[in-house]
Amino acid sequence: MSTVRHMAWRPLRVVLISATLVLAACGDKPQQQDMAGMKVPVNVVQVQPEVTPLFVELPGRVDAIEEAQVRARVNGVVEAINFEQGAEVKAGDLLFTIDPAPYIAARNQAAAQLKNAQAAAKSANSLADRYSKLIKENAVSRQEYDNAMAQYQQAQANVELAKANLDAANINLSYTKVTAPISGRIGRAEVTTGALVSATQATHLATIQRIDELYVDITRPVSEVMALRKAVEDGTLKADAKGQAPVTAIYDDRSAYAEQGKLLFSGIAVDPLTGQLNMRALFPNPNQELLPGMFVRVRLEQAIKENALLVPAQAIQYSTSGAASLMVVDNDVAKTVSVKLGNQVDGRVIVNEGLEPGATVIVAGFQKIRPGAPVQALPWNAGTSPDAPAATSSADNG
Repeated sequence: MSTVRHMAWRPLRVVLISATLVLAACGDKPQQQDMAGMKVPVNVVQVQPEVTPLFVELPGRVDAIEEAQVRARVNGVVEAINFEQGAEVKAGDLLFTIDPAPYIAARNQAAAQLKNAQAAAKSANSLADRYSKLIKENAVSRQEYDNAMAQYQQAQANVELAKANLDAANINLSYTKVTAPISGRIGRAEVTTGALVSATQATHLATIQRIDELYVDITRPVSEVMALRKAVEDGTLKADAKGQAPVTAIYDDRSAYAEQGKLLFSGIAVDPLTGQLNMRALFPNPNQELLPGMFVRVRLEQAIKENALLVPAQAIQYSTSGAASLMVVDNDVAKTVSVKLGNQVDGRVIVNEGLEPGATVIVAGFQKIRPGAPVQALPWNAGTSPDAPAATSSADNG
């Protein structure tokens, strides 16, 4: 009996399940149609040609405008170090004291030799004067007269030699007081008190660098210079009226150094080993933020593009191969276009190829759509993050 009931219930269960599926399908169809016709809100900008200065960023190395290595000029033992390491010093400030005792003795000896030579010269002068009178009266021979004059001249020469020796002794004595040759910041002392320094080996004592202004040495490939010249000649770019613009230094964190620099010169010869031109920029450094030896990037304004198309950097998408593309709105539908990019200018990127003037570019919200999807274009706010949802109007919310 139970077997008969089970067989009778099976056709009825199939009918009930089929009816349920039909009703569910009928209920979902209008919802699917509504979802297919809904426009996804996205934030966009309309790109128009702009007059835009073009920049190039090149690696540079900071170098002191003046640098002096303080070295020993006499032999001796360092008695005192008279500066604070890392401090500012002025030209003429006392830095090191070398034991002066042997040089004081040498100076005194040279002074005594000078007095001896001066006394001998005085005696020779008196003899020469006396013989000058006697020769007129033929009281002395010509030979005696000539000898007296020669002795006087030799005595005068000895005086001059003794003066030179005294000057040399005074100079060597002055070298025991090692002073700053230039004004600037002094580094660490390379020797300690009690160290024996040598003039023969020119012992390095310290280094002073003037850093109130600094050089930044940069190099640039010749190929880039030639490409720029060609673009200016054919009218693609327009050179600025000044011929050159101020230079900006950029730190590793992409922040800009506060002081503007100026380009001093551009190399007229190509380095045969690197194929690059050497350039140098001068930067004021009042707060000593830049230090010799630092590496920075230097931004140079090189020309003006009169009809540049710029898009926010966050609107650009990159494929795994590195190719760049943008999503644009065409008849309320999202469309992908491949582009070729140029320089970056204040958070925006110049599009050299692939984009038409007046195009509507999707900046935010393209993560939620695919090419061909219907979209609702809303103005983009520069403060909108790339992943932020597009703003919708109150009418849409209603």
